[in-house]
Amino acid sequence: MGKPYDQSRMKLSCVAIDDEPLALELLSKFIKQTSFLNLIGKFSNAIDALSFINQNEVQLAFMDIQMPDLSGMELARVLDGKKNSDKTRIIFATAYHQFAIEGYKVEALDYLLKPYSYEEFLNAATKAFAYFERQAQPKNESASIDSATPEYIFLKVEYQLVKVMLKDIAYVEAYKDYVKVHLLSKPNPVLSLTSLKSMEELLPSDKFMRVHRSYIVSLDHIDSVSKNMIQIGKNHISVSDNYREGFLEFMSRWMN
Repeated sequence: MGKPYDQSRMKLSCVAIDDEPLALELLSKFIKQTSFLNLIGKFSNAIDALSFINQNEVQLAFMDIQMPDLSGMELARVLDGKKNSDKTRIIFATAYHQFAIEGYKVEALDYLLKPYSYEEFLNAATKAFAYFERQAQPKNESASIDSATPEYIFLKVEYQLVKVMLKDIAYVEAYKDYVKVHLLSKPNPVLSLTSLKSMEELLPSDKFMRVHRSYIVSLDHIDSVSKNMIQIGKNHISVSDNYREGFLEFMSRWMN
């Protein structure tokens, strides 16, 4: 049995892994700046990091993907093979967007695209902290099987916060300074004053995917896919060049 998350400590034990010295220093700096994170090791290669993780309680690893000898993705697959209570959770930090789908497969908690700001880092770290808080809560028979995934979000709509169930969201569309959140239960979308990037950070990455500069889709509600188009109900959504490779890679695992 792995060591449970100690809420009284209010800090997550973390490591930083990146073969680029400047990137490693920035990652370490951001971890140290964050009150609920505790940096207990930093490594320039995944092999040394794996040895350390096997001998210490490491709850969260922030790491690059492309590294020599053992890549971040290969390390993540090794860690993913451990029993759930012993797993070190992953947040990837990489310059390559196409690895997002691989991150999804190894259940990474989030994905930082270089160059990233401290605000973006903090959003990812906060998501990880919320995950560990949920894991620490007592589970009962009525608890959801996947307690790591929230069931709803709150959106700013006019002058109020509106609760929206995640399972009701079909897709999200950018619209000037707003987003249109298209719901299965309503004929008209909910208009919220926020950016599509903020929505991408808010929505769980195991359920939603950015496929276009203007669209995020619910993976659960995709009805059909062609090379350049997704169909959700009667709506057709384009997959842009920047996101096509990652999306098609995700779809290919269902075809094989």
